Amino acid sequence: MARLTQRLLKRLRNDFQLSIITLMSLFGIMGVSPYAVYRLAEGNYLVSAADTTIVFSTVCAVLYAWRTGDTVKPGIYLAIIFSLGATLIAINLGVNGLFWIYPLILFNFFMVSPGKAVVATMLVLSTLVGYALLVPGTVFESSYQMLSFLVTGLLASAMAFIFAYRTRSQRDQLQILATQDPLTGARNRRAMNEELKIAVSTHRRHGNSYGVLVMDLDHFKQINDKFGHPAGDQVLVAFVDLIKCCSRQEDRLFRFGGEEFLLLLPNTDERGLLAASSHLHQQIAQSLPGPGGPVTVSIGGAILRNNEHWESWLERADQCLYQAKSAGRNRTIIDGALHNPEQLPAQ
Repeated sequence: MARLTQRLLKRLRNDFQLSIITLMSLFGIMGVSPYAVYRLAEGNYLVSAADTTIVFSTVCAVLYAWRTGDTVKPGIYLAIIFSLGATLIAINLGVNGLFWIYPLILFNFFMVSPGKAVVATMLVLSTLVGYALLVPGTVFESSYQMLSFLVTGLLASAMAFIFAYRTRSQRDQLQILATQDPLTGARNRRAMNEELKIAVSTHRRHGNSYGVLVMDLDHFKQINDKFGHPAGDQVLVAFVDLIKCCSRQEDRLFRFGGEEFLLLLPNTDERGLLAASSHLHQQIAQSLPGPGGPVTVSIGGAILRNNEHWESWLERADQCLYQAKSAGRNRTIIDGALHNPEQLPAQ
């Protein structure tokens, strides 16, 4: 039990949006459930049914988010259900039901993107005002009360939007800093580990094939020693730009060492991995000049095996890289391949 609790807490710490959905949903369930019972005891079955639907839908959405890891669809679903429920309750209860609109505004800005939350809030406010104009005296007791509610609702929405927008922007920036190499713009080792884990999980569930190419710039230390680190940095940046241009959109490039990089290739078999490495060798030889002459690269590759751990997969590719460097550099060795292309140093 203690281990399960630790796993759940760890997942909440690592997934911000899941923790928000879980926490806000918990507050929603705790706040709405007593009213569902109270309205049922009062004989107000319509409002009680709306409250019950909100609670039941919230539980289902949270379970779905935990099971699939998808927090976008549950967030949109909950925003729709809560908006519809709060609007129905406000129309039915009048002034007493309007108090639920303010927490609804905050709830929506936590559940979905700021833009979607604005749309949901405007629809709720316009629906309430429109219904009040069609049926005077049902929702608001006077026009002044309706105008006051509309102004305060818009002010609350504006402040919630500013807060949500700033929070999302800062979180996105922190995410970039946490997963991106600041020099080259390639993903860093932390992101690489996570992507390899995801690839292994996807392979086990759906059978998708994956390959990796571990690349090391040959004699890179000599560039730094002879021409200085700024020149070496320029070579690294140019190398990353070149790899990104030569790779498919779905391929992922990571920098996990000084001059070591890993390219993750989804839906790639052994032949595709060999073709990709050969293409990269050719493009690097043609388009990556260094300050002291052409820059070459040694590559080791491996295809993910069934029931293989990601660290073992990476180790096999790394061993192939070591063999390529020991065999004279500027060549590719793919684990298990019958015909490995051995490219001679550029002339």
